[in-house]
Amino acid sequence: MLPLQIVDPATVPMPVPPSGDTAAVAAAYQEHHRWLLGLLRRQLGGAQQADAWDLVQDTFERLMRQSYLEKASWNRGYLATIAKRLLIDRHRRRALETAYLEALAAQPEPVAPSAEMLAQFAQQLLAVCKVLDRMPARMRRVFLLARIDGHALAVIGEILGVSVNVVQKDLIQAWQRLYHAFDDC
Repeated sequence: MLPLQIVDPATVPMPVPPSGDTAAVAAAYQEHHRWLLGLLRRQLGGAQQADAWDLVQDTFERLMRQSYLEKASWNRGYLATIAKRLLIDRHRRRALETAYLEALAAQPEPVAPSAEMLAQFAQQLLAVCKVLDRMPARMRRVFLLARIDGHALAVIGEILGVSVNVVQKDLIQAWQRLYHAFDDC
């Protein structure tokens, strides 16, 4: 089994069609580009003339990459099929871009808290700290282990060496003290 090699796509040369194919594509371009441009202009409308030119170029570029095809198959129907598929791809890409930009525009602007909100938050935080300081040590530890550290009640019981019922009672009392402190505010 051969070892797998990772290749950078940028270093792989693009296949170049044989010179006969390049000449055939150039001849097809001379023969059909005006007709294809007119077809695309009618389909796109007047506002997108530059897009029509781009699609003509993209169509013949795609044709050049398909060097395995016979020159006889490069008729107007085949060129129109390539161009229409490129046009559909372009419409899909633009619809996706538009939807993405609309979704970005619909996002609410980030709101910075006002000085009043920050002051109110600081007061509330100070009130919580005062209530926690007035709690018995075990009750405060139960509350912090549950709410800050996210431990389950059984784990807190193991850490503190008490039953789950004691942990539940301490946690309930801690919450009651906090609620009463904010009822007074």
